[in-house]
Amino acid sequence: MKTIESFIKNYELFSAYYSISYVTIYLILAVFSYLAIKKYYNSKYYLHKDVLIKSNHTIGVSVIAPAFNEAATIVFNVKSLLAQVYPKFEVIIINDGSTDNSLELLIEEFSLIKVDFFYQEKIKTKPVRGHYKSTNPIYSKLLVVDKINGNSKADASNAGINSAKYSLFLCTDVDCILRKDTIAMLAKPFIENTEKVIASGATIRISNSCEFKDGELYQSHYPDNFFSRFQELEYIRAFIFGRMAWSRMNSLLLVSGGLGMFDKETVIKVGGYWHKSLGEDIELITRMRKYMHQKKEHFLIKYIPETLCWTEVPSTMELFMKQRTRWSRGLIQTLWLHKKVFFNPKYGRTGMFAFPYFVLFEFAVPILELIGIIVLILDMLFFEINYDFLLIVSVFIYLFYTTITLISVLLDQLLYRHYSNIKEIATLIAMVFIEPFVYHPINVYASLKGYWNFIARRKQKWGIMSRKGFINSTQQS
Repeated sequence: MKTIESFIKNYELFSAYYSISYVTIYLILAVFSYLAIKKYYNSKYYLHKDVLIKSNHTIGVSVIAPAFNEAATIVFNVKSLLAQVYPKFEVIIINDGSTDNSLELLIEEFSLIKVDFFYQEKIKTKPVRGHYKSTNPIYSKLLVVDKINGNSKADASNAGINSAKYSLFLCTDVDCILRKDTIAMLAKPFIENTEKVIASGATIRISNSCEFKDGELYQSHYPDNFFSRFQELEYIRAFIFGRMAWSRMNSLLLVSGGLGMFDKETVIKVGGYWHKSLGEDIELITRMRKYMHQKKEHFLIKYIPETLCWTEVPSTMELFMKQRTRWSRGLIQTLWLHKKVFFNPKYGRTGMFAFPYFVLFEFAVPILELIGIIVLILDMLFFEINYDFLLIVSVFIYLFYTTITLISVLLDQLLYRHYSNIKEIATLIAMVFIEPFVYHPINVYASLKGYWNFIARRKQKWGIMSRKGFINSTQQS
């Protein structure tokens, strides 16, 4: 009994120090995020995007979008990608062994024919069956790669990188809707910085319930699905508070797989996306940062605080659990694979700041919360609890959590005004106060399940997320 009591006291002391550290770091991130956003908007027009859009000598970009069984929306989405306003780009769709009629729809809609293509397999992938180009000059920027299924987005993306002709590539999902100036906005950091930029990213928003017209956002709405509403909050908080701060410190460890532009040469040198990874986006950035540190070359990874992409998120518990279990397993997989980076000065800011943060404050939190629940139960069963102290701590954590989220929502609305409807804004704010009790526990459970699956070495593939597709305003009466 004394051993249990000693453990509980030590854990409570540890939790107090850990919580103080967590709050302090979040406040520091908040300050850095504010400074980064302020700096971005102060210097936004130093190199205006119109200069890039109108120039015939700008840098070329290959847009890479893997597709597997996307027949429901693939034609609409490809047209959206082709609508980018940029002078020098191509769109590469990788048909990753689809078992539906995705390829047939593309062939028919875009007048595609199989062509002879000089394909260099600089990154190893599953066999490519052929390349298709359009006989219609309107679709001259489109290239379709047909390959055998590689059981991962990574393998398909690597085939797209091998097929890309430009020095920069933008990796996205075929179900994403991009703002028409996305290429120009993401390419700007590569052009305007004197230091080498190896990657850039931007804010992603949820497309559920939004209306689109001619491949563009027509009307933004707060999701009407109860489950998707919490994910909207999560996206706002993560992109505004987290990634802008890490970008400011040049310590960004994650560029979302849904929207990221990369230096192709660097990606090829590190071996491309790892096809066994369940979190290929964070794993690639970690490997690229390691490579640049080892080469002792200065580099930047830039983040843009503007919404350039909309994507559909899981709207059911089943789909959400599959996605988040995979994400958490991808996180622990990456951290374990690159564990030598942890507090290793050889890897600069990556080893001393970014990587430790992900270990101590992203990976560890769900585990510590589980231990905390166990400690609370033991305390209730065998010892006297200081309920006043417990209440004060709980209220403090709850208020801090909700305050951070409310600030994120406020900044988001002031900067972007995505929601013009007061009712939607009020609903969004109401969800802030419900989230810690409803959504957060589910997220913690999904994370713990992903960790366990990794430890138990259970097989897990990317899986398929059934999509409802986008609301097209031209179809509404």
